[in-house]
Amino acid sequence: MRQPVTRRLQAALATLALAAAAGGIVLTAAEASAAAGSATGYATQNGGTTGGAGGQTVRATTGTAIHAALCGRAAAGTPIVIEVEGTINHGNTSKVSGGSCNTADGVIELKQISNVTIVGVGGGAVFDQIGIHIRESSNIIIQNVTVKNVKKSGSPTSNGGDAIGMESGVRNVWVDHTTLEASGGESEGYDGLFDMKADTRYVTLSYSILRNSGRGGLVGSSESDVSNGFVTYHHNLYENIDSRAPLLRGGVGHMFNNHYVRLNSSGINSRAGARAKVENNYFEDSKDVLGTFYTDAAGYWQTSGNTLDNVTWSSPGKDNNPAGPDMRSTTTVSIPYAYSPDAAGCVPDVVSRTAGAGKGLKVSDGTCTVQPPTEPTPGPTDPTPGPTDPTPPGGTNLSIGAGSDGSSKAPGTSFGHLRDGDLTTYWSPAGSTGHASIKWDSATAVSSVVIREAAGSTGAIGAWRLLDADAGTVLASGDGAGTISFPRTTLRKITFEIVSSTGSPRIAEYETYAG
Repeated sequence: MRQPVTRRLQAALATLALAAAAGGIVLTAAEASAAAGSATGYATQNGGTTGGAGGQTVRATTGTAIHAALCGRAAAGTPIVIEVEGTINHGNTSKVSGGSCNTADGVIELKQISNVTIVGVGGGAVFDQIGIHIRESSNIIIQNVTVKNVKKSGSPTSNGGDAIGMESGVRNVWVDHTTLEASGGESEGYDGLFDMKADTRYVTLSYSILRNSGRGGLVGSSESDVSNGFVTYHHNLYENIDSRAPLLRGGVGHMFNNHYVRLNSSGINSRAGARAKVENNYFEDSKDVLGTFYTDAAGYWQTSGNTLDNVTWSSPGKDNNPAGPDMRSTTTVSIPYAYSPDAAGCVPDVVSRTAGAGKGLKVSDGTCTVQPPTEPTPGPTDPTPGPTDPTPPGGTNLSIGAGSDGSSKAPGTSFGHLRDGDLTTYWSPAGSTGHASIKWDSATAVSSVVIREAAGSTGAIGAWRLLDADAGTVLASGDGAGTISFPRTTLRKITFEIVSSTGSPRIAEYETYAG
């Protein structure tokens, strides 16, 4: 049941008071500023990535204040820009509770939320031995921050040893002008600098520095975790990295205009069916910069315009398939967004002047010229109108007799309850967000969906997205349960994703119709 407005306001005011006490300041409209520039690469797909644009701006000087800002919102999907200045560490990062957040001690937790920007301002923002964890979340921007020396073993530990880690249904993340560093490899207690796993998609890492680590980052935690992908890496510096620059298991990765210096064991590791488009990069003083390594599960690549400067190659073997010395393409990769790559020859200069935190958010215009960031794309205005009342369209409910699956479910509920025609049974996610799908054995035309909430939970569903699960594209988005209409689409699986909710959402029926 929704809280009365007065109670919600009191809760928000209490959380904002905590934010102020913990090092947070709510800015006036005149003082507020948002992240600069607009998302690029795959983060522009699937509806785009705008972070907290259009929302309130809060200044934070502690990790607790960051958490308090998240918890002070009206809902888990309420847009917010959190400007961070100073050093964030274990001593000033505590769990904060609230209906619009799910935080934890010792890590910056962006869990089961959406529409958030974290941007470093003023004298800079340094996350010292504190990782940033993104889980079951969407539309996130992290910009102009340094994250360093995050450990998975030894003391103190945070975020499984990842500087920035994403997992479990994450969508649309843009990480830009960051500096991610370690001080050694796994034996020294460190893991990856930029990791994605468990169905993470539509991510861009741009104008960033990754250095002094055994592992640059991965996409997919194992050879069976291949539901990730659609990741762009451009204008980044990888320096003194042993491997995983990145490791790509399944999915598609686009790497252009990166400067790779001292990749000590291997670089871009495409495996388990992954496809990498590798173009106009500058590889220097490195070994085995591209290929399939440490496995016989082949990956593939398309290459063009790259410069190899003092690059060495190992001999092919059963678990070792380097792409060099000729770097010949083994597949083709179609890129769905517009981009203008710089020539590889100027990449070291451009990246040295643009990549990393504290560089003024400068970017390249695609002609080897460095310039200030472009103005950000205007944020959303009024929310997308919600669906109509749940009056079913004409025709047969295609969900009856179909299959179903989704994210973790609450005890006592079943995905089968979504399509049994019984309003007294229901499926509920394990948390406040989650997703459920209807699927068919053969391609099926669908043009509308009806989401019926169970008795006693009407109004619990907040923001949502409806996805063509085959293509990974958004069919519709809005707020509140009901009837959703969209252009007729032929697919095998359609997913309803709850982005935010009040209380425990319960879906009694997930109906699908052809017209």
